[in-house]
Amino acid sequence: MTPTAIADFMTSLFKKWPAEVRLLDPGAGVGSLTEAFSAAFLKEAPAHASLSISTYEIEPLLNGFLSELLRSIETAGKASGHPIKANQIERDFVREASFALSFGGPRFTHVILNPPYKKIGAASEYRKLLRQIGVETVNLYTAFLALGIALADQDGEIVAIVPRSFCNGSYFRPFRHWLFEQVALTNIHVFESRKKAFHEDDVLQENIIVRLVRGAAQGPVIVSSSNDQTFADYTERKLVFEDVVKPDDPERFIHIPTREVNGSQSLFAYTLAELGFGVATGPVVDFRVRDYWLQKPKKNSAPLLYTHHFSKGEFRWPFEHKKPNALRLADDTRKWLLPNGWYTITKRFSSKEEKRRLVAYVVDPNNLPGDWIGFENHLNVIHEGKHGLDASVARGIALFLNSTIVDERFRSFSGHTQVNATDLRNMRFPSKKLLVQFGKWAAKMKAPTQAPIDRYIESHHGA
Repeated sequence: MTPTAIADFMTSLFKKWPAEVRLLDPGAGVGSLTEAFSAAFLKEAPAHASLSISTYEIEPLLNGFLSELLRSIETAGKASGHPIKANQIERDFVREASFALSFGGPRFTHVILNPPYKKIGAASEYRKLLRQIGVETVNLYTAFLALGIALADQDGEIVAIVPRSFCNGSYFRPFRHWLFEQVALTNIHVFESRKKAFHEDDVLQENIIVRLVRGAAQGPVIVSSSNDQTFADYTERKLVFEDVVKPDDPERFIHIPTREVNGSQSLFAYTLAELGFGVATGPVVDFRVRDYWLQKPKKNSAPLLYTHHFSKGEFRWPFEHKKPNALRLADDTRKWLLPNGWYTITKRFSSKEEKRRLVAYVVDPNNLPGDWIGFENHLNVIHEGKHGLDASVARGIALFLNSTIVDERFRSFSGHTQVNATDLRNMRFPSKKLLVQFGKWAAKMKAPTQAPIDRYIESHHGA
């Protein structure tokens, strides 16, 4: 359910109040967003303006509360001289909207939504229906958002509160490309976490509120933030669109720089590919090689590294755990292994409330026996041609990724707890020469704490 303060903030983003307002609220729940919108309409709309409301909700219990609310809204409109008519639709929104669009169905001046969040399979009915309107997406919330956009008038306004996961990652790439062909993005508001905006939900993802305008020319974007639903610490910045979606980015990642992140071009100059390096998700999916698990490494085996081997800045292997420490070498396992060498690894998942989203470690071949290493699927591995890196480069990349300035840059386009290999591929790094310099400094410092890491990295703004 949408808290009242958030609903009020969302409705405050609407700018246009024509004489005939047509509102769509898909996944309306008990009507929190419709209630806030109606109150704003009665306050902002011109005299005698009319409001037509269409709500979609399939949960019978919620529809009972929603029905009472809609009747009270119609009564309030009558008393104020504003004709208000509500159409309560107790059917599946994705099916109904897809059908309506195929026949050029109704259009709306305003769309407001807090959609459901659920993955949808590639072979599901929903995916087939969405493809009919040119939308390819993997989650119900982006499906609702896409259909809301498709049902909006030219210059219609869409305000939605959604998880931030669509802003980056390869799964949502087709949706992002479709999105920017349809709308102009005018506002983004980000919360610290879903926990703080929605106290009863257990989803460790940042939520954002977006305002979109159908078919409008793209202009500047207002990026705002607050820790929670009180908006007590609200701040905003007005940015050119190119600071939010980079013109040369084929992924169309959506950056949300809520504050200025310092750093010269020399620190953020090259992709890993341009430096000659690669990054991959750990190749070993452990349950597929269960027959080869070894709790203790033996002759003719390879170390198998998990996230729990890297903790609080330290590497511990072997480590007593329910998971194995090694894999027996065989034809079925060797194809998933990498040659022993120097690698930089990051964890794919971190706690949302950790100080840093990016946590990098160096794999030192001197600490591991044998000719091969297995990296489990919850690690990202930075390599050179599927072999190890130069020792100083490996240390330098880890030092760079563990700095606060890089973490803040990363958070500008990643709001969830997962660090994808695609995200790392799209990041910018210093030159190889500078990475080697970083690595040599890290080797001398052994285990530097955060403050000296940040001072050292930031001292190379103009390097």
